[in-house]
Amino acid sequence: MAKITSFKELSVWQKSHELVLEIYKITKSFPVEEKFGLASQMKRAAVSVAANIAEGFKRKGIKDKINFYNISQSSLSELEYYTILTKDLNYSEGLEKIGLLIEETGKMLNGLISSIRTQP
Repeated sequence: MAKITSFKELSVWQKSHELVLEIYKITKSFPVEEKFGLASQMKRAAVSVAANIAEGFKRKGIKDKINFYNISQSSLSELEYYTILTKDLNYSEGLEKIGLLIEETGKMLNGLISSIRTQP
């Protein structure tokens, strides 16, 4: 198996990037008054997930790597809440795909962290 040399090769980063793109699409339909509110917060949280995976990938120490991946998990939880709020405010349809992406990304992050912890 070839060694991964870039964060872009990580399937979890690819999934998180897909999530970011979906968040940007869905927030376009939000009310104007949410441009600097909920829409901005959702974008920031989604970008944080992908960005912290990218940053953690380059970290050398196991504790440092895991720390950045944990920050990604926290941002993912924050984003999950924002999608609940979005649904409850009736701001958007089609949140099922985002929910699935959040769930898949979370499982992949858990797997990545577990694999790092078990490295010799």
